[in-house]
Amino acid sequence: MHSLTPDYLAKLRFDTQQLTTLRALGECRGKQWLFVAQSPEVLSDLRQVAAIESTESSNRLEGVVVAAHRLKSLVLKNATPKSRSEQEVAGYRDALGLTHESGEQMPFSEGTTLQLHSILYRYMPQPGGHWKATNNDIIERHPDGSTRIRFRPVAAHLTPMAMMETIARYRTALDQHLADPLVLVPLVILDFLCVHPFPDGNGRMARLLTLQLLYHADYTVGRFISLERIFEESKESYYETLETSSQGWHEGAHNVAPWLNYFWGALLRAYKEFEERVGTIARGRGAKGDRVRSEIRKRNLPFSISDIEGACPGVSRDMVRLVLRAMKADGLIASTGKGRGAKWVGLITGLQPQGLAPVMDAEED
Repeated sequence: MHSLTPDYLAKLRFDTQQLTTLRALGECRGKQWLFVAQSPEVLSDLRQVAAIESTESSNRLEGVVVAAHRLKSLVLKNATPKSRSEQEVAGYRDALGLTHESGEQMPFSEGTTLQLHSILYRYMPQPGGHWKATNNDIIERHPDGSTRIRFRPVAAHLTPMAMMETIARYRTALDQHLADPLVLVPLVILDFLCVHPFPDGNGRMARLLTLQLLYHADYTVGRFISLERIFEESKESYYETLETSSQGWHEGAHNVAPWLNYFWGALLRAYKEFEERVGTIARGRGAKGDRVRSEIRKRNLPFSISDIEGACPGVSRDMVRLVLRAMKADGLIASTGKGRGAKWVGLITGLQPQGLAPVMDAEED
């Protein structure tokens, strides 16, 4: 029933490509602190963007969607939720915040798992923090209205024991070094989803626990790059590999390779993105940064951050701010005001409107 028994782990074999990926991830973990030490301001911006993207993507994977402006207010300003969707988003925001702040110190236990689920549902009419009381088959719904059962999880009456065993086996495997943490983390997440211990919110909980357990293993990229966004952007593979690797799970005859390969690939993508962003974002470079720069250079009249945001769909305000700061530092633009009403002007010959004196120490909107 579990992927974490000594017998099952002893049978695992990895090919050359898998071993190469694991070595690459180990190198990424070794280098991550070099990047973290370089640019605190850039990392602060990355964390903010990651929090928004993680909250949006993890909920959107479950069909929960909130307007962009409300999402930002909910995540960054702790706005009060006004609808069921916003209640779900606010709950994930709080659970994600706790995971980022204390995940490394929080033990992986039944109590912690129930606590996280309770936080996830703190704004909802129905309380969280309880194992399921009825069976919950995983159903795939098609556009034509037809359905099929993707997987039958552990029965409700067996769930408390299954969760106790899952967590105990994970701890034992970790303590006895039966496999690398990069093998054990995705395996325990697969087992968690096969147990499907909650009446609702299992997918979101799995993603929160992924972050927490990666933190325990010192893989902290999820603080700065949204793993949830990467899962959403490759959601077909995310769901397909989970389904494939869960076939035969109850009998211990399942093949975990598809899920492991997908999980490691997603984590490696996050690290590559992290290194690229930290290496380029400080100067506002990269595909999105270049779009913002190009748009700014076109402007002959004073412009605001909102103007650039509107002209560059898909680019976050945080990225616009980074580019503005970089171009200001390079002497290419300046601000003509302070606070929320600040406007920006180009200092390149022929672009700055006459009669406007730049205010060099202005704050960005």
